[in-house]
Amino acid sequence: MSTTRVAFNVDENLLSRVDKLVEERRFPDRNQVVQVALEEKIARLDRSRFLQEAAKLDPAEEKALAEEGLAGDVAEWPRY
Repeated sequence: MSTTRVAFNVDENLLSRVDKLVEERRFPDRNQVVQVALEEKIARLDRSRFLQEAAKLDPAEEKALAEEGLAGDVAEWPRY
């Protein structure tokens, strides 16, 4: 995976917490802390967006679409 160098400002208290994670050897360096944090945040936003879109669906309409055509096919189903 290729990487790109970026620069940004960070609150001193937050940077101290990042440094503590590195000092405790939970991460090899600051870069890894930031990368993991960004990946996790973006994944949460993606899940949140999915849930927001799913909430717009009408359960009754979705059930009707899922069952569409099944009633007519029941007679053709083999007996078990």
